[in-house]
Amino acid sequence: MTTSLLVPLHVAYIRALGNSKDELSYHLSAHLRMNAVYWGLTALCIMGHKDALDRDEMVDFVMSCWDEEAGAFGAHPDHDAHLHSTLNAIQILLMQDALARVDVDRVVKFILSLQQPSGIFAGDAFGETDTRFLYCAVNALSLLGRLHELDVEKTVAYIRRCRNFDGGFGAIADAESHAARVFVCVATLAIVDRLDEIDQPTLCWWLSERQLPNGGLNGRPEKLEDVCYSFWVLSALSILGKLTWIDASKLEAFIHSAQDIESGGIADRPGDVPDVFHTLFGVAGLSLLGYPALMDLDPVYCMPASIIEKLGLRKGWKALQRRTA
Repeated sequence: MTTSLLVPLHVAYIRALGNSKDELSYHLSAHLRMNAVYWGLTALCIMGHKDALDRDEMVDFVMSCWDEEAGAFGAHPDHDAHLHSTLNAIQILLMQDALARVDVDRVVKFILSLQQPSGIFAGDAFGETDTRFLYCAVNALSLLGRLHELDVEKTVAYIRRCRNFDGGFGAIADAESHAARVFVCVATLAIVDRLDEIDQPTLCWWLSERQLPNGGLNGRPEKLEDVCYSFWVLSALSILGKLTWIDASKLEAFIHSAQDIESGGIADRPGDVPDVFHTLFGVAGLSLLGYPALMDLDPVYCMPASIIEKLGLRKGWKALQRRTA
């Protein structure tokens, strides 16, 4: 088992993802294309290889996903606009210094139109609601400098309804706690400066209990470990200043063990097929753990910390100190 992050292999893996256009799987995943570009670019930025993908080609692709009727971005050209793909488009364009190409007023109108009377957000015009979409909306508004147009009290009131006895948060009110939903709720509350809504001792206990004997983290009790929770759990603990409640060395070893040592990429767990989603969140987890030679990741926005600091949006999160070796 390798004991280090295989950066050159992972960079090559991400660069090769766009070369599979003749494969059926490429077209079956069209609904994730914008997300995948964001995952790949962010992973490359954190590994210090942002320029491994062509900037102009990437920006052109993002703009080709613009839904003129809705005034926002879909996941792929000719797909309907969605909050998730709209957030990822904004993040990509910020990382590529191309946000000036966006009609910000129309995007803000689209985002605000999706807030429901309860305070939660729908993902798109078809009405599915989830705290994930609430986070996407608040994150995007913050990045665009338009957070002041959000009804913060209504938004926070809905998150409060999602809080459970174990300190965690669910996808909707009365849903069970889930680490990914904990992240989106905690990050949203951080963005609007309302971390006081969290039962922090109980939640941090629940998050630390997600670590299993093999070092990996799960999303709920009695579930398997998964590399993606290296970000969902660590980001929330980082925002709450309790990252030391996790055994960092054991988690780091687990992430390393999920790498594909032949073709690159990181899988959900050892022995499985890698994908760009888990590659990003494995690298993101290692960054928060202070892994050597990685760039700092902002756990609130899941973007390079330098970009968030430049925008003046940094919150009081704490990662482990970056090691030199």
